[in-house]
Amino acid sequence: MTFGSGGPQNPIGETVELSCKSEYALLALMELSLHYSKGEPLRICQIAAEQSIPDRYLEQLLATLRRGGFVKSQRGAKGGYLLTREPWKVTLLNVVSCIEGFEANAKEAKSPQTTDGVVLCEVWQEVRQAAETVLEKYTLQDLVDKRNAHQQVDLMYYI
Repeated sequence: MTFGSGGPQNPIGETVELSCKSEYALLALMELSLHYSKGEPLRICQIAAEQSIPDRYLEQLLATLRRGGFVKSQRGAKGGYLLTREPWKVTLLNVVSCIEGFEANAKEAKSPQTTDGVVLCEVWQEVRQAAETVLEKYTLQDLVDKRNAHQQVDLMYYI
C-alpha cells in the first residue's frame, strides 16, 4: 500500500512507501527550494530536466501544488514556478497530504468486520501515525540540507 492511499482496509502484507506522485512532488519542491533565496522562477522544463520528472506529469503535480498553496506561477518570458512559503516552514507531511489527500482517505476507510481485522487496523493506524510523525519532523529545507551534505561527501570521495 502506498502511504496515504486509502487507510487500513487490508493491511496484511502491505508496506508504507512514498508514492511516485509524492516523490516527484517533493523532488520538484526541493528544486524550487534550492532557488528560493534568489527569487527566480523555474520553468517546468528546468525542474523536469534537473530532477528527471516527465514534463506532462510535472505540470499536473505543480497544478495540484498550486491549488494547495505551495507554489505560484509567474507568466511571461522570465516566468515559471516559485515557492509561496519558506522551505523551512513546509513539512513533508504538508506536501504528502496535499498530493495524496490521505487525511480524507483515512476517514473514508471501512470498519473491519472481525476481531482480527480490528487488531490489524489498530496496528496499521500505529504505523501510519509513526510515518506521519517522521514526515512532520522534516521540512523542504531539511531535504535540501541533506542533499548538500551528500554532495559534499561525494565530492570529498572523488578528491
